[in-house]
Amino acid sequence: MALADTLSPANSVTPLPSHAARRPRRRHSWIAVSFFLAVVAPASAAGWYLYAIAAPQFASTVGFSVRKEDVASPIELFGGIADVATTGSSDSDILYEFIRSQEMVKALQRRLDLSLLYAKPAHDPVFAYDESGTIEDLVDYWHDMVRVTYDSTTELIEVRALAFAPDDARAIATAIYEESARLVEDLSAIAQDDTIAFAASEVERAVERLKSAREAMTGFRSRTQILDPTADLEGQMGVLSTLEQQLAEALIQADMLQESTREGDPRITQAKLRIQVIEARIMEERRKLGRDGDGEDYATKLAEYERLAVDREFAEQAYIAALATYDQALAEARRKSRYLAAYIKPTLAEASEFPRKEVLLGLVAFFLMSAWAIAVLIFYSVRDRR
Repeated sequence: MALADTLSPANSVTPLPSHAARRPRRRHSWIAVSFFLAVVAPASAAGWYLYAIAAPQFASTVGFSVRKEDVASPIELFGGIADVATTGSSDSDILYEFIRSQEMVKALQRRLDLSLLYAKPAHDPVFAYDESGTIEDLVDYWHDMVRVTYDSTTELIEVRALAFAPDDARAIATAIYEESARLVEDLSAIAQDDTIAFAASEVERAVERLKSAREAMTGFRSRTQILDPTADLEGQMGVLSTLEQQLAEALIQADMLQESTREGDPRITQAKLRIQVIEARIMEERRKLGRDGDGEDYATKLAEYERLAVDREFAEQAYIAALATYDQALAEARRKSRYLAAYIKPTLAEASEFPRKEVLLGLVAFFLMSAWAIAVLIFYSVRDRR
């Protein structure tokens, strides 16, 4: 009986919930609340802003490349003696950096008032531009609104410009293309001006060299009284040959007279006198070929003349080449050798594609979730070590 009373339900003791059993429920509640505050609420606010407040953005695309016309000039076809140098660096590389530069932003600010176009949606403080910003702020905003794609292999440049109205986006893309075309024309004009100036200076140097060579030749002719030593030498050699031939004939005639006449014949005396005169003339002509009264021999004069003739010929050829290069530079300046060709004209958007709300919302949720998970893990890791 006592044992039954002891085991009866009335006398049994009900166990109370322990502190360890209540702890998981509080922990789970804290995790749920923190997840809502750190992830759900901010993600919901971001989604509400993107879908309810964010202003739609429209895109306009333009694509272009720098074209170069490599047409051979008539001077090159004639002899290939002139070659006008072209720029070594790629114009497309320069153009890519120019589109992203502050200079481009300033140019479009003057033309379109970019700060006003980008500040149109006053109800959108996140994606709209603050008109009170500096030029550096506008450049940073420009990098967010304008994307430049450049293929270094094909040298094709594609630009996507965003704005809060389709017409504004196309106006910005058109202005980018026109400013880029102006830059290409300026680069071409600078290169052509430099080439023309260099060619003109080379012509002046060639003219001075040619004048000096001709003056040196004139001075030689005035000093030696010889127009052409080569022709003069040929003439003197001809005179010597004639005199030697006449001497041989005179000797033969004298020998014949001595054989056929007696001693003391006046014809023999006359023949001997003729031989003496011819020999004297031959000696005189040979002396001329040796040294003149001024002490210079003919070989020295001939060597000097040949040197002066070579200098003059080189100066003439250099002058012709410099003049041809100058004419080609002028022809290149008159011909538009480099220009900007658009393979995609500025487009006009019919629907808003930006901002990409799904992508932005997904990124926001992902980063919030990651930050919350890391914070929870760090918290419990620190708590468990205590």
